[in-house]
Amino acid sequence: MPADTSSQPGLAATITADADYSLYNEVIKKSGYSDTLNNKKMAMTLFVPTNAAVKAAINLLSGGAVPLDAPDAVFTGFIQSANFPANLANGLVKYNTVPQSVDVTTLSATGFNFMYPTMINPAPQLSALARLSVFLSKTGTFSYVNNVPVTGAKKEAGNGVYYPTGAVVMPPQRVLWQRISEAPDLTYLKAAVERADSGLNAQDAKDPEKSMVALFSSFGPNITLLAPTDAVFKTTLTGLIYQKLALAGVPAAAAIEQATAIASTPAVFTNPTVINILTAQTIRGLLAYHIVGATYFTNNFPSAETDIPTLLSLALGAEAPKLKIRASFTGPSVSTLTVKGAVNPAPANVIINPLPEPNGSSDQFYVNGTLHKIDQILLPLQL
Repeated sequence: MPADTSSQPGLAATITADADYSLYNEVIKKSGYSDTLNNKKMAMTLFVPTNAAVKAAINLLSGGAVPLDAPDAVFTGFIQSANFPANLANGLVKYNTVPQSVDVTTLSATGFNFMYPTMINPAPQLSALARLSVFLSKTGTFSYVNNVPVTGAKKEAGNGVYYPTGAVVMPPQRVLWQRISEAPDLTYLKAAVERADSGLNAQDAKDPEKSMVALFSSFGPNITLLAPTDAVFKTTLTGLIYQKLALAGVPAAAAIEQATAIASTPAVFTNPTVINILTAQTIRGLLAYHIVGATYFTNNFPSAETDIPTLLSLALGAEAPKLKIRASFTGPSVSTLTVKGAVNPAPANVIINPLPEPNGSSDQFYVNGTLHKIDQILLPLQL
């Protein structure tokens, strides 16, 4: 769509005159991006958090040092201070800017999202054309940017449109592997990923199509990881090892004692007692069943139970077992999200908590996808 060449002010100037966004206006000024946003030769869409949304973000960013009920002048002072660096403001505004005019009300109300590149390049050393994307979607009457609801109608400027959002839409900063390898409750998942990659040669270890570490570390893929926590792995592996020991004739009491000890640490994946059970191929297939080949936020999943393929389908084709996923909504927010594996007796639950890392457990957004913690291991077949 060509830019509007009317006398109407550009986006930055229009927002400056809109009191509902006075705090984000300070972010724009700090970013040094006003001239671009006022450029009449470009058509743009800007997702602008309300003053309340900016206050919530600053309260979180300041570790509570700026209370939510502080006067606006205190929030303005924080934005203007060294505590809110110009490069942070610049990255935020660029990520909130799509270089085309978008009408979110015309999106298909299926929940599934559409990728729109933004103005931020996360890896200029790789390509001058690389861009982080926002994921726009509509579920029922609610529209979203990633998992953030759009809270009002679009407003016009001389070179595009802007929409109010109920939270600050933050750009991802890291890759999935950084979260997996550092989280204190994902140590079994980390060990499982490393077990899946065991035996790969140096070249294959760099290939995201062959290496799980490479997949979780690369900029290119957009994936969704359903991540079982340590407690889940420990319980499931204890039961699996107990069954194998019992079938081998080990008395029940001894079998449960041995199984509990073997599964008590992430080293279970390299324990010689079970290494022939927990093979690299088995673990690779199991992990693939926990990965969806697109970036899904919780609000992108349907409210009716739906079969969704995983990366296991890349290896086994259309006949590969799928996941049955269903979301329940309270207003625009997802209150529950269940995921059932093919042979799981009951569905797993996504642990809903969309706070940023390290405390959040759902809608954890990374450069290469999303992570949602779950309370079961998903089973495509009986182990």
